Amino acid sequence: MQLSNSQDRYGILSIALHWLVAALFLAMLAIGVVMTRLPLTDPLTFPLYQIHKSIGATLFFLMAVRLVWRLAGGVPDLPAGLAPLESFAARTTHAGLYAILLVMPLTGWVVVSASPFGIPTLLYGVVPLPHIGFVETSPDKATIETAASWVHTVLAALGAALLSLHVAAALWHHFIRRDDVLMRMLGRGRIHSPETDREMHSWKE
Repeated sequence: MQLSNSQDRYGILSIALHWLVAALFLAMLAIGVVMTRLPLTDPLTFPLYQIHKSIGATLFFLMAVRLVWRLAGGVPDLPAGLAPLESFAARTTHAGLYAILLVMPLTGWVVVSASPFGIPTLLYGVVPLPHIGFVETSPDKATIETAASWVHTVLAALGAALLSLHVAAALWHHFIRRDDVLMRMLGRGRIHSPETDREMHSWKE
């Protein structure tokens, strides 16, 4: 079992974190859309908000672990032969997703802390998450809540757009470029040698 990343492959921890974060982000987006369209009196509203906050806190924790792991262990090199614009787009998309998935839960925490309802957060019904003290007691918390809610919504939309771009790029690599970018995130990437690299790029010839 390969725990850490190498030049050619992702380790099992990176792969697990990647797919877990993706699943939780999609779940959070879906729950967020549903809960904001329900009336406050609906019996599903409160539990949906609580699970949404729980997933957000989990995402922040997992992304922090993922960032530390990425900085410590590095990531596989981009495929050979990418144009400069393609390399830039790949790195920018990854950086954007990392930033959004770290900042978005924080803006949600600000929204909850500034809410006039003052509803406590209990992560997964077990772990209490305190409000941000200086936000909760701020005389301008109504303004803070409005601004944080706007940023939170914009980040969710940008995150969904970048995720769609990320998926499209993975499929393009797999079906059009025919390299192993997608497969190595499934744990099935191959170790490259000059021979396999020539084979990988034979589609260009």
